[in-house]
Amino acid sequence: MTISGGCYCKKIRYISTGDIQSSIQCHCRECQYITGGNPNTLVVVPTDQFQFTKGEPKSFKRTDIENPVERYFCEACGTAIGTKSPKRPGSMIIKVGTFDDPSVFKADIAIFTKDKQPFHHIDDSVKSYERRP
Repeated sequence: MTISGGCYCKKIRYISTGDIQSSIQCHCRECQYITGGNPNTLVVVPTDQFQFTKGEPKSFKRTDIENPVERYFCEACGTAIGTKSPKRPGSMIIKVGTFDDPSVFKADIAIFTKDKQPFHHIDDSVKSYERRP
């Protein structure tokens, strides 16, 4: 599946041509920080079929925890683009809000529901897990 997208100000653009490995709605507390309070909606794709086609994102890794994820974002507008996780080597995790057409997203699973807030919604058709399955 081809997914194209980028940041709000259009300085960063990407394309992914690989199969979606997973479609996730994450309710963990860390994702709530990144999204401003909502669950994070994301897809996991192979890094060898993902590339930035315009601009270079900045990245951030926490230094106070072991094996932190690396978060990519636009330095100009602040849009969170995606993440690389040591728990998913060879994968890029792309935030659905950056897709040119986010309507293609359908969550397969909801994870970290132990951190779910009362105002978060999980569709009845989505398998839910307190942590990672």
